[in-house]
Amino acid sequence: MPPSYPFSAVVGLDDLRLALLLTAVSPAIGGVLVRGEKGTAKSTVVRALAALLPELDVVRGCRFACDPDAPDTDCPDGPHAPDAPHGHRPAALVELPVGATEDRVVGTLDLQRALADGVKAYEPGLLAAAHRGALYVDEVNLLPDHLVDLLLDAAAMGRAHVERDGVSVKHAARFLLVGTMNPEEGEPRPQLVDRFGLVVTVAAPRDVAQRAEVVRRRLAYEADPETFAARFTAADASLAARIAEARARASAVQLPDAELDRIATVCLDYGVDGMRADIVVARCAVALAAWHGRDRVTVADVRDAARLALPHRRRKDPLDPPGTDEQRLEEALDRASADDPDDDPPPPEGGPAPDDGGPPPHDGPPPEAGPPPGGAPPPTSGPTAGDPGPADAASPAEDAAAGTGPVDSADPAAGPEQPRRNAPPAAQAGPAFRTRALRITERGEGGHAGRRSPAYARRGRVVGSRTPHGAMTGAPHLTATLRAALHRTATEPADGDPGTRPLTLVQPRDLRAAVHVGREANLVLFVVDASGSMAARRRMSVVKTAVLSLLRDAYQRRDRVGMITFRGRTAEQVLPPTSSHEVGVLRLADLRTGGRTPLAAGLRAAAATIATERRRDPRRRPLLVVVTDGRATSGPDPVLVAPALAGVAAVVVDCESGPVRLGLARRLAAALDADVMPLDQLDAGRAA
Repeated sequence: MPPSYPFSAVVGLDDLRLALLLTAVSPAIGGVLVRGEKGTAKSTVVRALAALLPELDVVRGCRFACDPDAPDTDCPDGPHAPDAPHGHRPAALVELPVGATEDRVVGTLDLQRALADGVKAYEPGLLAAAHRGALYVDEVNLLPDHLVDLLLDAAAMGRAHVERDGVSVKHAARFLLVGTMNPEEGEPRPQLVDRFGLVVTVAAPRDVAQRAEVVRRRLAYEADPETFAARFTAADASLAARIAEARARASAVQLPDAELDRIATVCLDYGVDGMRADIVVARCAVALAAWHGRDRVTVADVRDAARLALPHRRRKDPLDPPGTDEQRLEEALDRASADDPDDDPPPPEGGPAPDDGGPPPHDGPPPEAGPPPGGAPPPTSGPTAGDPGPADAASPAEDAAAGTGPVDSADPAAGPEQPRRNAPPAAQAGPAFRTRALRITERGEGGHAGRRSPAYARRGRVVGSRTPHGAMTGAPHLTATLRAALHRTATEPADGDPGTRPLTLVQPRDLRAAVHVGREANLVLFVVDASGSMAARRRMSVVKTAVLSLLRDAYQRRDRVGMITFRGRTAEQVLPPTSSHEVGVLRLADLRTGGRTPLAAGLRAAAATIATERRRDPRRRPLLVVVTDGRATSGPDPVLVAPALAGVAAVVVDCESGPVRLGLARRLAAALDADVMPLDQLDAGRAA
């Protein structure tokens, strides 16, 4: 097996390398979450870190890597005698796949041995394998929430608890937790991001020389991994020795009261919630001082620790990307350090420079600023503007009020994508509200864990049992398993004297899986009317507020979202189905209105999008949300298109207003076999 890419060979990514090295020095910091676009070497850097972790002294034969000098008193393989034989092994880097089950993460019990032999036969999971090493979770934002909770709880407590069928097992689980994610695939919950000690956003270098060096080194590694790794052996060995020295020094580092007060001042000024931020900044500052060879935390350590530990902890809205208040953090740090005469002390004699993040200077300067935090691409231009017809035409005053504008007819070269010059800004959405629950009433197969529609799931209320198909996943249904075993032993032919046969001998064919009913995540596809009739009646601001509220609801329920708008003569997919709800917010903010109402085109586009997504992910059920007043002034009658969406759960949000209502949205809902909800009843608070 070829050697892994050397840590010292990574070009740039100074903040990421420093954050990983600090957590290697002090795993109590709480781990690192790495956010970045695809192709930025996130996984490469994390895997390279494993070679730098110090070698472990372990009790020989212990599956939980107990330290001979301080064995775990609760170790399932213990108790270990003081003179138990011990050995050495490298620190483990355990990778947790996105599709892992809860049993695989925390471990499981061997039910057959427990029932047949009367012993607690525990099979360790990934948390036990990562003890005293590192646990790496790629695409952590796609991991089910309950698994992320398990990981973060174990990382914070240093122990894993396994509860199965009345038997309790616990063991030590102290590890360096590293998660990587691509923001384009959706953000994890703010509560989960807050549980990571440090969060680093990375981007590809914007410097030509750096990009060329990245390619040069990568090609050299692929051509001859052994020779390439040998070039950086000395640098990696130096970093590994420095980590070991910093670990030994960290316990003696002093945190002066003045710096502790400074940490509290910065956290209060920055407006973080709770006390976790203060604790993480303090631990990180101590690790920084130990890394730089100091025995006392300085102002520079506090500043650097705050930049790594605080930017992601001030998300007041769940759809805000992390790291949107760096300027406020800098101002808080400046105010806290304004009266300190020793803001940047020199390094100790013979020690490393304060900005030394690990790799040698030949890695080049740090990359230039990357894309804005959150990783979301900038909003595209608004949807296609069609030619307004008599029924949908709005007056200039109405267009100005609604933030719309038709195509500049004086410019014959202007196509449907070209908005009118000097057009007023798009209508703005108001504050989001809590929406009424929109669900698919039929029970699904639970293809994706979430919080929207009822479905069979891996967790939830137990409603029965079934014979497992293939390998057993999850905890078995104990009662049904015993019943099957008893029935089999009572009916199968006896071998020898029946009196000498065991009363119950559970075999694999007797196992029964528990059937749970919980909730699943769906694909919520919004089809939004952006025609002139919406603008002329000044409803677009209200509609945007409603769609923004539904987007937030979809985020909280872990759904994928997509958005189609229709106006003029065509429909446009402004947001392909994605888990990045933040991109949906950007697309919605840029949405303009005007032109006729091609409602049928919007429904056709929705049918095509759902068909494509079904081929890509047949287990995720779609929920269609059509936001319209039902007027169709361009194209065929939408009722004739409705059969293309047969079998798709749908909700029509009726935007019609005024004293005289035509009921066209209700007619459309009847054709789609959909529920209908007036726009003013979407607010759960108002409906209550």
